[in-house]
Amino acid sequence: MTLHITELNWECLLHLFSFLDKDSRKNLSQTCRKLRQVFLDPSLWPLLNFHSPAELKKNNYLLGPSLKFLSICWHSSRVKVCNIEDWMKSTFQRDLCSKHENTVSEFLMRVCNMCPNLLSLMLSGCGHVKDHHILQILQCCPGLQTLHLENCSRITDLTLVAITENCKNLNTLQIDFCRNVSHEGLKLVKEKMPSLILHAERSAEMIPDSKPDEKVQLARLWQKALHY
Repeated sequence: MTLHITELNWECLLHLFSFLDKDSRKNLSQTCRKLRQVFLDPSLWPLLNFHSPAELKKNNYLLGPSLKFLSICWHSSRVKVCNIEDWMKSTFQRDLCSKHENTVSEFLMRVCNMCPNLLSLMLSGCGHVKDHHILQILQCCPGLQTLHLENCSRITDLTLVAITENCKNLNTLQIDFCRNVSHEGLKLVKEKMPSLILHAERSAEMIPDSKPDEKVQLARLWQKALHY
């Protein structure tokens, strides 16, 4: 006897969907109303992994209180453009960034509003995410246990201060290649949260951003030095 997929019970359908990627789940859900209901079952979405900002715009996933583990890891040549200081970008580079500049931050605001039970967040290559975006996540997801920020150039010591003030349940912090994080900020975290597992690769050893007027002054001093 052969059963049609829609004749399977709910638990079997959920189990079947769990083996599919986001696109496959969406495609299958469009075949009938019952499978669409399975797609919308919150228990199917405790984990979300994204590999580019474009994926965040797809309607192939569900955000809700069941989400526990979220990862947005963008590895692309465009990441280098995003990490250039804004005042140094060419017109072409600004246009490139403008197409996705707010995508990740707007998505994170949706997470704040809809996913209060988040336990783990990883952001890699998200060059436009700023301190206040992370602060909102920390305030709206009080149970967060793991935070991993990698190559997020707009993140500064303000995020580290917010962590010490808002993250009672955080047990692991990994902050790598974030050039505007300082030794002082990392020291503060160690002092305030001695039991926290802290990993910071190169973050406090990179050249931080400086204001345009500071760089202009340095350039003028350098030119004067060359004339002597």
